[in-house]
Amino acid sequence: MKTRMHAFVAVALASALAFASSLSAQKPKPVRTDAGPVQGTAENGITIYQGIPFAAPPLGDLRWRAPKPASPWKDVLHADKFAPACMQVPIVMPALGLDPVTVNEDCLYLNVWTPAKTPKDKLAVMVWIYGGGFTIGGTSLGQYDGKNLAKKNVVLVSIAYRLGAFGFLAHPELSAEQGGHSGNYGLMDQIAGLQWVKKNIAAFGGDPHRVTIFGESAGGIAVSMLAASPLAKGLFTGAISESGGSFAPPRLSNEGGENVPPLAVAERNGTAFLSKVRASSIADARKKSSDDILKGSAPGLGGSWPNFDGYVLPDDQYKLYEAGKYNDTPILIGSNADEGALFVPTTTSAVYAAGVRAGYGDYADKILAAYPVGSDAESLRSARDLARDSTFGWGTWSWARLQSRTGKGKVFVYYFSHRPNYPDTPQFKNWGAAHGSEIAFVFGNFTAAMSATANDKTVENSVSSYWVNFAKTGDPNGSGMASWPAFTGGNPQYMNLDVSSKSIPVPNLDKLQVLDGYYAWRRAQQTGK
Repeated sequence: MKTRMHAFVAVALASALAFASSLSAQKPKPVRTDAGPVQGTAENGITIYQGIPFAAPPLGDLRWRAPKPASPWKDVLHADKFAPACMQVPIVMPALGLDPVTVNEDCLYLNVWTPAKTPKDKLAVMVWIYGGGFTIGGTSLGQYDGKNLAKKNVVLVSIAYRLGAFGFLAHPELSAEQGGHSGNYGLMDQIAGLQWVKKNIAAFGGDPHRVTIFGESAGGIAVSMLAASPLAKGLFTGAISESGGSFAPPRLSNEGGENVPPLAVAERNGTAFLSKVRASSIADARKKSSDDILKGSAPGLGGSWPNFDGYVLPDDQYKLYEAGKYNDTPILIGSNADEGALFVPTTTSAVYAAGVRAGYGDYADKILAAYPVGSDAESLRSARDLARDSTFGWGTWSWARLQSRTGKGKVFVYYFSHRPNYPDTPQFKNWGAAHGSEIAFVFGNFTAAMSATANDKTVENSVSSYWVNFAKTGDPNGSGMASWPAFTGGNPQYMNLDVSSKSIPVPNLDKLQVLDGYYAWRRAQQTGK
């Protein structure tokens, strides 16, 4: 009996110790940052930190100002849940991974996923910048969960930034109080996040001298802007832009294919915005509730945008790159075969033709020759292709050409053509590799509505490996993978990412060349040359 009792006690004690050990494993030791200690959680060999403040809450008088340092703390901060997303009107599309988000103006927080066991591991770091037209988005979306990338032995960081009018309002009063520039607060948030990474990531096992920024859509455009911003110099060693690149001339009015206004235009837009929210001054507008500001914002995507302020963005990026004035690092950039499907769900021949003529002016006939009007179905295809190329394809091609000519960092360009396993509904019937479809393959996160097939898993493994290899070495190539040649003027090759990936000539080159003529024409109109 005594022996049985001893055995029972021994088993119970062992179980208790094992349970205590498992609890301990779920709560790793705190890590000290420059502001204070943080404690994360552990999950399958990855330590996760959610909701670490990297800047002070941009509230009250700090609204529409450059981010300030976060206030230090003494007690351990339990970084175990995502902070609210920045203010926005969410567009919820669960099938595409756009989940509902909780919003708050107090939103400047970041997250870390690390497989490192000690600070001495010095792993490559990947910093994610979400997309959403500079109007929506957040780090908490399920599609951006960093565990799968971290399992490939990198440290993954995702940073929040202010959106819409909160992040990009320019105004003469703001420019006067801030040294002659205003409006790029969301970009400055990203830079503050990268400064935090430089100061603190070593404590999480990351190497501050091997930091790759990557983002998609507005996040990819932001990556190209950070690559052109003197304020971001030295904060990263590589850049990945998915469906990004901002190389069109400044947007003065409603020019087709142009998004970034000069400061003067952005200030006029800001003055109109204050009238809309019934604010007599910036001081008055800072007293308005965040909901009041949100109600005055334009609906949908693209209502707010960065501007060429002469400070964060010194000038038209095309000109900066021509002059070699940018942060020269290796880059991996690209776009998707059917980007336009998300933005042009339907159209008619008449609507499409009228839109081109309104946006492209005297160049419209040449645009319509390359992207022709036909039946409604043919016009829909042309409209989607024009959206693909004017918004993403031409910018990617121009970035590759400019940097391969004026820079030292290697250039790798992709064309994602793999069609995901879309839901079997009419909405997705005629979709190919649409805008944002590559994200699941980068992060390895698929939704229940878009579960991964065997082919999807093959593509996911190769795409995520290319991205991680690039972060580690500045080159996507690796053992057992299809060879990805660097893009050069003498060998302008893209990597077609699909089940069987291979290098190909520049896709849709004839169309891109027409757009190249269009942008040169617009630039000449603005400069008088």
